[in-house]
Amino acid sequence: MMDLGRLRALHAVAVHGSVGGAAASLGFTPSAVSQQIAKLERETRTVLLERQGRGVVLTDAARELAATAQQVLALVERAEVTLEEQRGRAVGRLLVAAFATGARGLLPGALADLRTRCPDLDVRLLETDPYPAAELVARGEVDLALVQDWPTVPLPVQDGLSRLDLGEDPVDLLLRAEHPLAELAVVPVGRLCGQRWISVPPGNICHDWLVRTLREAGEEPDVVYQVGEFETQIALVAAGLGVGLVPRLGRGALPPGVVTRPVVPEPSRRVFALWRTQASRRPAITEALAAMRARWAALAG
Repeated sequence: MMDLGRLRALHAVAVHGSVGGAAASLGFTPSAVSQQIAKLERETRTVLLERQGRGVVLTDAARELAATAQQVLALVERAEVTLEEQRGRAVGRLLVAAFATGARGLLPGALADLRTRCPDLDVRLLETDPYPAAELVARGEVDLALVQDWPTVPLPVQDGLSRLDLGEDPVDLLLRAEHPLAELAVVPVGRLCGQRWISVPPGNICHDWLVRTLREAGEEPDVVYQVGEFETQIALVAAGLGVGLVPRLGRGALPPGVVTRPVVPEPSRRVFALWRTQASRRPAITEALAAMRARWAALAG
């Protein structure tokens, strides 16, 4: 009989496309994942991974086995949900994915509350953008995802997923105090044209929103600095290198000389949680959602 842990490792490699990505999602080292795959190869007497450049690719046999593994893991999850529901308390492992500012601004308090309420629950956190986070939940690679989108750039959500809307996170214009737009109490969207922008790279949902918003205002945005972390964006704004639109959640204190101005119409992103509908009865999911909801309410208050 094939070992479930080894099948899980193979499935993770198939989903993430690399041993390193699989290791990050499972909370293992790349060496541990490679060892699991090697044992599975010996167990099945089949070559599952082949070297290609600096990485690896799945063989045809491995792809077929990974597809079967996905079905097996789904059955195991349903069994785990049933058992956990019968126990009436949150146990086992819960893997949560979250976007960066959500991981910084909301989850520390929520996960600390969850650990106090559910000491037998082993919670793991993976920071990732909403696009891959939603896919990871749908594939069964993570149990719960904290994600965000914009009304004009909705996040695609696959069938079979449920969501809990937490609320909206307003976004402010950040700029140096001596910038001409800082003289305005409120900045109309049309006045955002002609600026040098500091933003996240393409492929990020926040970048997609900025590009779409300025195009609707009649301009192709000039994004001169593309950086993934909002803290780095703020540092570049502080240096007078451009302006940025930065959400409030997880933003923290601003450096001297940097000011915020509201924009009209007010941009705001929607923050919500996603999980597989079949796991809705799992106490670990319901407890985690309750902790997120309570912390969001505290922040909003």
